[in-house]
Amino acid sequence: MQGRRSGPGESVLTRAVRILDAFGPDDRTLRVSDIAARSGLHLATASRLVAELVEHGLLARDPDRRVRVGVRLWELAMRASPTLSLRDAAMPFLEDLHAVVGHHVQLGVRDGSEVLFVERLSAPGSVINYTRIAGRLPLHASSSGLVLLAHAPHDVQESVLAGPLRRYTAQTITTADRLRRTLADVRRDGFVLCPGHIHDDALGVAVPVADGARRVVAALAAVVPNDDSGRAVVPVLRAAARGISRSLPLTE
Repeated sequence: MQGRRSGPGESVLTRAVRILDAFGPDDRTLRVSDIAARSGLHLATASRLVAELVEHGLLARDPDRRVRVGVRLWELAMRASPTLSLRDAAMPFLEDLHAVVGHHVQLGVRDGSEVLFVERLSAPGSVINYTRIAGRLPLHASSSGLVLLAHAPHDVQESVLAGPLRRYTAQTITTADRLRRTLADVRRDGFVLCPGHIHDDALGVAVPVADGARRVVAALAAVVPNDDSGRAVVPVLRAAARGISRSLPLTE
């Protein structure tokens, strides 16, 4: 995918961020030429900045000269991540939930107009699931995203409603009217079922996770086979979400 070309007044830091943004969940290693194209930088500029980032450990080179995110970048991110306390509080409940559900369970937080998945537990033979740790989906498309969007600020909701709403399957919500109705249902019911919204064979079920001030800070979800058993997961998800909420550190 061709990136936006950088401007002449762009700082070195901005260009370095462009380079780091070139990596995605499905692109663990890239050639320097790929990085240049995705970041919108000239090849010589990209090559020079990649070399500096490698020197500082923020990127690393494989023996075939392809580039990957460096261990030091992961280390720095883990120190500062605002999701660490949430993940730490959630893990015992995620593990119990996973043992009961037997398929995917995951924890997501809102980042702008996307849901960012900060943890996921799976098992061999589980139903197909396109999400992964550090992966993202648009808020309108998945069960986690719909829960987070239903409790997002008004301006965020209106921005998403204005579209475009990407279609993944015939069941994906792609109209503003249907999305508004769904968000109202989520706020009323306290959960959402999304049969076939991301993949025809998968059903997403999600509930909100609130902090001590009753602010929704995350979505707890299960991805199970797309059949009539999905609703039975809701009480288990709700119980786990309450446990996570009680375990979150108090904030002002």
